Amino acid sequence: MNNFHVSVLLKEAIDYLNVEKNNKYIDATLGGSGHSFEILKHGGIVLGIDADSDAIKFVSRRWKIESRKWNIDEENLKIVQGNFRDIDEIARLNNFENVDGIIFDLGVSSYQIDTKDRGFSFQKTGPLDMRMDKNLSVKAADLINILTKGELYELFTKLGEEHRALAISDNIVRARRVKPIKTTEDLVSVIAQALGFEKGRISDKMKSKIASKVFQALRIAVNDELNSLREALPKAISLLSKNKRLVIIIFHSLEDRIVKESFKKFQKDGLGVILTKKVVIPSLSEVSQNRRARSAKMRVFERT
Repeated sequence: MNNFHVSVLLKEAIDYLNVEKNNKYIDATLGGSGHSFEILKHGGIVLGIDADSDAIKFVSRRWKIESRKWNIDEENLKIVQGNFRDIDEIARLNNFENVDGIIFDLGVSSYQIDTKDRGFSFQKTGPLDMRMDKNLSVKAADLINILTKGELYELFTKLGEEHRALAISDNIVRARRVKPIKTTEDLVSVIAQALGFEKGRISDKMKSKIASKVFQALRIAVNDELNSLREALPKAISLLSKNKRLVIIIFHSLEDRIVKESFKKFQKDGLGVILTKKVVIPSLSEVSQNRRARSAKMRVFERT
């Protein structure tokens, strides 16, 4: 777990947060702690929140070492396991109300994608899990094997924007009558068959083309990601002090729509101003060094 995650738009996020010494910041998606550690290096005090217990363990261990290396008080980073939809309650319990900046990085961490047992990746064979929080009761395999054809179609259409959802849903229902679909490889094979590809002749590039939207839809559904985001945004705004900023890094259109519309509403309601009339995107240099940055966008709102 040495390279848990490479933070995207790191410099841009820190610049927009305008980090000042001894001011308080919330990292609502701690992940590998890239954004948090950069805030700490600039003298900020951070509350880091993450639903994933693996992220909590990784950052806790790393911080013990890094805080000594940088001569930063270990207590300047407070780490809490939780869902950012409860950001207001978590902040209140940890004395982080009226904060000086909040950041959300809505991407799946490199660690989650690369760890086959987590089931997030169509490139690696593992159990169909996809839970960010391992305490959640429903896994991706449960949805694949229990939902009706109509429910699967709706899921893939709405949360995956998958235009081949009908053929895929139909083949999933047929395949699971023979045996349950339990692994990522099982699901990729069923999708490939639905779209007319021969088994055993699917390259990694082809897997991405045929399976990425279905996997996205399942991950969003398992973790209730869109509802969590809708709930969290107004709570985050309420936690900001005057003239302080909310920075959101987004990776797909469904999240982007929610953030864009929420920011417009906040501005209309007189809560502040949108600072990013055009979304901020990674430089060509960053994308060349980290291919997973290519779909990232950043939006920023300032409380007034």
